[in-house]
Amino acid sequence: MIKHLKNILLPLLAVLALTGCKDDPQRHLQLAQWYSQKGLVDEAILEYREVTRLLPADIKSLSRADYELLAEAHYRLALMYTKKDWWDYALEEAETSFELLPTREHYDIVTLLRKRVVLQDIGS
Repeated sequence: MIKHLKNILLPLLAVLALTGCKDDPQRHLQLAQWYSQKGLVDEAILEYREVTRLLPADIKSLSRADYELLAEAHYRLALMYTKKDWWDYALEEAETSFELLPTREHYDIVTLLRKRVVLQDIGS
């Protein structure tokens, strides 16, 4: 029964994502968070990346809310990359989130990921 529901629910969500989110970074962020909670890491990564793609490259033109949304997307993307053991990508995203919004939380993940990348390099 659960497998049957999953087979129906995932394609339905994909259709909703394509039609309902189009150019709304906030909706992509919400969908990414939902995917993340369900353990669908690859789908979450795609949605977080879509948030970063949709927001203007010129951050000076962003509203405060969009600026925070972009920082959140980079932070969450860093977390998703750690689940795939993509430490260098995770560090890059974490550093971007810290540059955008230098909070303690963003600083802490940068610090942890830098240590992890060093350990990975030592082990190689």
